[in-house]
Amino acid sequence: MDSDLEFVEGLFDGRHDDPPYLVHRDSSVSRAEVRGAAAREARLFAGQGIGPGSTVGLQIPPSFTQIEVLLGLWRAGAQVMLFDHRLKPAEVDRLSATCRPQFLVHAGAPRQASLGFQARYGLVTEPLRDGAPARTGHRLVQFSSGSTGVPKVIGRTARSLADEIERFRGSAGMPGKGDRVLLLSSTAHSFGLIGGLLHALAAGVTVVFTPRMSARGILSTAQEHRVTAIFGVPTHFDLLSSVTPVPELPGLRVAVSGGEQMPAEVARRFAERFGTPVGEAYGTTETGIIAMDVAGELRPAVGRAAPGMVLRVRDGGLDVAMDTSPYLFDSGGDRYRDGWLHTHDRAAIDEAGAVHLYGRSDSLVVVGGLKVDLAEVEQVLRAHPGVDQVVLVHTGVIEAYVAGPGGPDQDDLLRWCRERLADYKLPRVIRVLESLPRTANGKLVRQPALLQAAAAG
Repeated sequence: MDSDLEFVEGLFDGRHDDPPYLVHRDSSVSRAEVRGAAAREARLFAGQGIGPGSTVGLQIPPSFTQIEVLLGLWRAGAQVMLFDHRLKPAEVDRLSATCRPQFLVHAGAPRQASLGFQARYGLVTEPLRDGAPARTGHRLVQFSSGSTGVPKVIGRTARSLADEIERFRGSAGMPGKGDRVLLLSSTAHSFGLIGGLLHALAAGVTVVFTPRMSARGILSTAQEHRVTAIFGVPTHFDLLSSVTPVPELPGLRVAVSGGEQMPAEVARRFAERFGTPVGEAYGTTETGIIAMDVAGELRPAVGRAAPGMVLRVRDGGLDVAMDTSPYLFDSGGDRYRDGWLHTHDRAAIDEAGAVHLYGRSDSLVVVGGLKVDLAEVEQVLRAHPGVDQVVLVHTGVIEAYVAGPGGPDQDDLLRWCRERLADYKLPRVIRVLESLPRTANGKLVRQPALLQAAAAG
């Protein structure tokens, strides 16, 4: 990309001016309206001293306003640090202490999770005392999920964003012009933002938002707007699979899950109920989309490499070729070396090019001198008929945190494990919760202290 303006304008393909871009209830905005709004926002920000090289933290809930302001900041030449709207002020302050944005743009309403989608938000732009201008040409700054530790700071250039949009467009079965995607994935994270909002803008897809994140609310929205695709995380598809009676969604042809690997049982139940297989979108914040199986035909694989992605398996772990490190502020440790990003996902690539995942390489722990794969123990517990959520952590001993309908019995869970695992692999602590805590983008929390606090609370 030669300029930020070129990148933003490149998203607005004149061939796609007809269908509405964003829809919520009976409100909608077209691509032309979003383009005009972004230009106005850029002029307003310029009047506040935001221009090329400015660093801006952005924290706005999913809304028409969010995408218009993001595009407006990019049009102005700013580097945007994207904060999930569900982060508390103390969390934003901790991230800002590292990234030092010069401005914080947030919704005028209290900075907390919205009960549902709102089309519009008032804005507050705060200058920050200790901010610093951008040191790099990255246009988007994101943060890792933080499920296992301190979030990493990740930069994306305009070129890398444009390339990822093209990878989505080149993936077989992705929605195209005339499709209506019900977007449940977080728009503060990669799949929802790039695979959802930005790909839709470039490809002529209409994005539909639900006013309520309940099963009935989601399905009512799907029916009302005759959606042809649903993008979400496994929790969404699990929720929808629980509804009775099953509503008819005759136009639904695509369902794609991202964020974490879809449990086969959830995919099976959704397909049985709605007649649409659930596909997989596998990627990382650092790389964007890595592999896709939109049609859901390759499970248990997560798909073949997205167009243009070069992958390898080395020492059992999946690596992704990248020209430069995506990490900012020295936050990446040894994850990027010699042109390869090490995902720390254990994987294999079969003869057909499909990527199979086998858990995290850092899920291996040593108990009494013997290696235990916590992912293996998780899979055993997840197979218990009374369990639908499970996380294993190691704090000197193996601890299991589980949740399920009715609350499974701890002794029964231990018997179940003892029948299926060697004694050294058995959890020494099993805690049953009503539900397990999740990170801002819907992933299960894996920090022992947070899990222990949830169990105690």
